[in-house]
Amino acid sequence: MWQRVRERVPWREIVPHPPVPVSAGRDGFARFVRGTAGRDPDRAGRLLAAHDDVRREAAGGADLSLGVLARWNAVLRGVPVAGFRRGPACAKNGRERYGLHADTEHRFVSCLLEAADPATPVTARAARAYLDVAFFHPFDDANARLAGLVLRFMLLRGRVELDDVAPILTVVRRADDAEGAADLVRLVHGIAEATRRRTR
Repeated sequence: MWQRVRERVPWREIVPHPPVPVSAGRDGFARFVRGTAGRDPDRAGRLLAAHDDVRREAAGGADLSLGVLARWNAVLRGVPVAGFRRGPACAKNGRERYGLHADTEHRFVSCLLEAADPATPVTARAARAYLDVAFFHPFDDANARLAGLVLRFMLLRGRVELDDVAPILTVVRRADDAEGAADLVRLVHGIAEATRRRTR
């Protein structure tokens, strides 16, 4: 379902290219994780460890790839190795189901390659990659956390920092909602613009 919806979203046209760099007075992602750490300190610690690797990879100019995502997912779950899921998956207490077909992994990798398309504004590419991870659900667990890291990575690669990510990471999104996907692009872009204003 997500791939059909994804094709209907005019990713290049929703928002303009943001002027870069956008610097933040505070790291909104790390602040969000620390603010929720009381619920599960170990989980928050793994997320911050993966976030450190996200920053290193972005600074080093790495591309978004399944191998990089698998490494981050393994850190998030505290397992030695993570591979692409081998069966159907469910999320949102079973309300959404993600099938598995012979070409699911290949289609996901193709979507990741689009993350490097410079014709699409970085805020739109980051939102799209976030939703790709959420709705392809590539791993057995921790996909929502991984989606947040992917968003962070994409923005850092594009020299955009956000001082607040809670509005992005706390809203439940649906795979069948094209307008909701466009709204996420507008939200990411709007927070980037607000971050720029607050740090002038």
